[in-house]
Amino acid sequence: MAHTHAAFELYSTPRLIIDSSMPGSGKTTVIEHLYRLGHKPVQAASLSSPALMSRMLSKGIRTILIDEADRSLDPKRPGVEEFIAIINSGYKRGATRPVLVPSKGGEWEVSEMPTFAPVAMAGNSPHLPDDTRSRSIRLLLMPDLDGTVESSDWEELEPDAADLAEALSQAIDEVRDTLRTIRPVMPADCVGRSKERWAPLMRVAALAGGRWPTTTVDLIERDLREIQQEREDGLANVPPAVTVLRDLADVWPTAEEFTRSTDLVERLVQHNPEKWSELSGFGKRLTVQRLGRMLSQSFKVFSTKNSTGARGYTRSDLDKPWRQFKVTPEVESPAPSEPSEPSKIGPRTPGVKPPEPPEPSEPSNSCWVCGAPTTGSLCDANDAAHAEARGGTA
Repeated sequence: MAHTHAAFELYSTPRLIIDSSMPGSGKTTVIEHLYRLGHKPVQAASLSSPALMSRMLSKGIRTILIDEADRSLDPKRPGVEEFIAIINSGYKRGATRPVLVPSKGGEWEVSEMPTFAPVAMAGNSPHLPDDTRSRSIRLLLMPDLDGTVESSDWEELEPDAADLAEALSQAIDEVRDTLRTIRPVMPADCVGRSKERWAPLMRVAALAGGRWPTTTVDLIERDLREIQQEREDGLANVPPAVTVLRDLADVWPTAEEFTRSTDLVERLVQHNPEKWSELSGFGKRLTVQRLGRMLSQSFKVFSTKNSTGARGYTRSDLDKPWRQFKVTPEVESPAPSEPSEPSKIGPRTPGVKPPEPPEPSEPSNSCWVCGAPTTGSLCDANDAAHAEARGGTA
């Protein structure tokens, strides 16, 4: 929770999802610890509306704690979409939400209320949107079936927790200026949204020193591996446009620069019928028009016409998005042809000089022009090809 005390200096703050497969795994206990150690914590259960949350944050950054997120953030509940919008936008400094506030004369005016705040959500496999999960770090808890975890008796722990929270706040105050500028080395693959999630924690870990930098790097690398495994196992929700881009890399004809749209649609349907045939969740077969919309809107790749007037796509136009998504198909080099033995040459057109006869390593028993049995290199035939081979005319 150290980063909640320095959220403003760290620019971004990840959402923490405290998850479990069953009740009784300690999620509420973790929320209770965060409530006592975080920066100006508030239980979201006491917030009656998204507007109230925005007005509360206008007074300064606070740590938002949401327990029972599987119910309190249920998409079917009224107002949840607005809460989710605040949670999504508020993970970066400077995010705001327009709110109507009363003004003089009984009028109302629009005020931009800040939404930037650290957020922790606890629940049993809460149903959260993909864009929320992409901003979150997931902590999975397991039930203590052996009874080895110490209980949190807050009647006894409260004084020590208060002292620890005060010491944590003072320690952060002493290093705020350094936190603004420190840029520790991140794992090479930690970029984009992953970097936004992990950089605040890595910066705090770098200042803390000791085992914390190594521990944080280990957590980042494990998180990146899990994301990659989910993608490979098909567990991550991938936008249809990205799926079609990857499938195009799989079905693109080797070494062909141009392919007709109708041919690509047929290959996509055969390659991935669960996504592009009538069996798909879309309920309809992929069409040339839908393929065109996905490619143009998501990647600015447009169809063109070839010299015959057929409309399709060029490999060079798809190369850039393929590279960006690391799915560029390899171009197979043509296999070297095996040297072949000189073929038997039949009658040739008069006036066209035949190739020079090969130098046989052993005496030949056939005519090198027509293949007829002979004791020399040429038989006694007197047609144009044999005459030219002898250097004369028929």
